[in-house]
Amino acid sequence: MSRRGGGEKTETTNETSREAATNTTDQPNKMKVINVVYIIAALDITWMFLQFSVTPYLAKKLGFDTLWFGYLQTTVGLVQLLGGPLFGRFADLFGARAALSLSCSATIVFFLLLAIANHPAMLFVHKLPTVFMHVLPASQMVVADLSEPEKRADALSKLGLCFGVGMIVGSTLGGHLSKHYGETFAACFGAAGSAFSLMLVLKFIPKTTKVQAPKTTTDSAAEKKSKSIFNVGEITRLMKFPGVTPTFVVKVVAGLPSGIFQVMFSVIAMEFFKLEPEQNGYLMAYFGIVSMVVQGGVIGRLTARYSESSLLLLAIGVSAFVGLAQAYMQNVFQFCLIVLPMMFSLSVFNVITDSMLTKSVPSSDTGTMMGLCSSVQSLLRTVGPTIGGFLYVNYGVSSIGFIQFVVNIAVFMFLLQRPLKTDEQKD
Repeated sequence: MSRRGGGEKTETTNETSREAATNTTDQPNKMKVINVVYIIAALDITWMFLQFSVTPYLAKKLGFDTLWFGYLQTTVGLVQLLGGPLFGRFADLFGARAALSLSCSATIVFFLLLAIANHPAMLFVHKLPTVFMHVLPASQMVVADLSEPEKRADALSKLGLCFGVGMIVGSTLGGHLSKHYGETFAACFGAAGSAFSLMLVLKFIPKTTKVQAPKTTTDSAAEKKSKSIFNVGEITRLMKFPGVTPTFVVKVVAGLPSGIFQVMFSVIAMEFFKLEPEQNGYLMAYFGIVSMVVQGGVIGRLTARYSESSLLLLAIGVSAFVGLAQAYMQNVFQFCLIVLPMMFSLSVFNVITDSMLTKSVPSSDTGTMMGLCSSVQSLLRTVGPTIGGFLYVNYGVSSIGFIQFVVNIAVFMFLLQRPLKTDEQKD
């Protein structure tokens, strides 16, 4: 009798071990999954920059002025601000495949609604699926789950390389398709591309990328009780882990001034630099190339040699002097020189803060944490146009640069006195 009970126990243990092996993606191996995620992320950014080449011109055809186009952008920021943490929790609860499938499916609906938009209200309606469109945070979660802690920053930086590729290809492709075949065809092309991304997810991404520990009856009951996407307590609980709140505050405060400049750049390019659309496209391609070089070839070498705390200080210090340079720039050539340290500081800052935050929480919560990180960018897109517009109209471009200098110097001095400390969490 006891022998049989022991056999059942052994069989159960073996089954749990096989499930854990599957969940940690031994077959296919981790690197294969990570590489596929890089491809999915690059494709998603391509489709997003493709629609950036469609929406402004379609909005103009439908009678949008600058004010209403600003409302449209703010709508996206608000929707994604609310959806980011919820989507991250969904990814933690239901796994990588479900999260990426939901996001890709939402992107398909997004482009189909854009293709049939023939009324100003339809442009607002087509933005609603963006509440689920979080391929990049979901990709960051997978990479964080499957990469070794000491190599996490380097692995996350490769997603920035994907961003640069998508920016260049998407902007070029979107402009070409819109010019020769019209906005509707370009939107349908984006829908077809998103469908291809969905096929990659279903084919190559495992159900979950998290290590699953054997569950007791008590654990199962507690999990069932907390298994709610809309459980705000479970989301805000992450802020109680050591080092999370100060790191998150630094991410918001130090990132806000540079975020304002980014959301105002299209206005600055048109009115301050007097760039034509074609010239602006070349400048965006230049951004993408610099970003690819920094995130693909520089960050990995830096993280192998220096601590994350030191690199965070470096990024904030460089960002401060980038703001000062922006305050005194007079032409686009000077700005092109500033782009080099600007993209360096932005890339290092975002990668290091994301890496520090994911290491500070258990692997079971990395999706929720990446959702919270993405909500920071959504917050910047929501408040950035209002703050940036006020500063630009009343005080000029230099005011945005001076504020970036003052804020980042203040954060830099604060971190010199009280360095951030994060504890690596393990399940």
